[in-house]
Amino acid sequence: MEWGMANRMHRMFQPVSGNSVMVAVDHGYFMGPTRRLENTRATIAPLLPYADALGVTRGILRHAVDPTSTTPILLRVSGGVTVLKEDLSHEAITTSIEDAARLNVCAVAMSVFVGAQYEHESLVHLSNLIDAGEEHGIPVMAITAVGKELEKRDARYLALACRVSAELGARMVKTYFCENFAKVVEGCPVPIVCAGGPKLDTDRAALELAHGAIEAGAHGLDMGRNIWQSDHPVAMLKALRSIVHEKATVREALEVLDGEKARLATSKRAVEA
Repeated sequence: MEWGMANRMHRMFQPVSGNSVMVAVDHGYFMGPTRRLENTRATIAPLLPYADALGVTRGILRHAVDPTSTTPILLRVSGGVTVLKEDLSHEAITTSIEDAARLNVCAVAMSVFVGAQYEHESLVHLSNLIDAGEEHGIPVMAITAVGKELEKRDARYLALACRVSAELGARMVKTYFCENFAKVVEGCPVPIVCAGGPKLDTDRAALELAHGAIEAGAHGLDMGRNIWQSDHPVAMLKALRSIVHEKATVREALEVLDGEKARLATSKRAVEA
C-alpha cells in the first residue's frame, strides 16, 4: 500500500484498537432534511471531537464543517435517486475523485446494490471509482445497500455483497449487522465496519448491536441515526467508543452513557443557577 493510501487508512482507524467509530451524516443525499439533521452544522459540531471519521456529502462538508476541523472525512460520492422512487439502486457517481482530492478527504464511499435491478451498473461504478481512487491514493468504502428491501439483511446475502466488493478492490466495506455476522466478517478480506441502520428503540439496543459486531470481528462502526437521533448524542458516541476501542461490555458502556448524562445534567444545572 502506497504511503498516501496507508496514511489515509490509518488516520481513520485508531492504532491501538485497529478500529474506527465513524459518524454518518450523509442521509440527506436521498432522504432530504432527516429529523435532527435539519441544521446539520449544529448536529455535527459537538460530535466532531469524538468521531474517528465523519461521513458526509461534499455539499454538507463545504457548508457545515469548519475547515479547521482535523476529523478525517469519509466522502459520499454516489447518488442520483431519492426516497420518492421505489427502487433506490439506480445510483451513479455524483462526485469526481478530483473534487474528493481537492477536499482533502481520507476516503470516498458509495453504495453497491447486489441483487437489485441495477446491480451491474452499481458494481461497474464501484470498479471505476476504485480505479480512480487507487490513482489518487484515496481508499474506497463499498456500502452494501439493500434499498427498501430490509429482509435481505441475512448473512448469506451480506457475505456475498461484502466479498464481491472486496474482490473488486474496495479497501473497506460497510455492511449491516445480522445473525451469524461472524460468517460475513470471515468471508471478507478487508476491514468491515458495521452500519447502525434505522434508529433502534433504545440506546441499549444500539450498544448491543455495536458489541455484537465488534465481538464478531468488525473493525468498527459507521453509525448515524443511533447517535445523532439519540437524546444524548455525545454521551452515546462516547459509550460506543468504549465498546469499539476499549472492548467494554454492554453494561460498562451503559455506565459510560449514564455517567455522561449525569455530568451533562450537572453542568446544565450549574449554568442555570
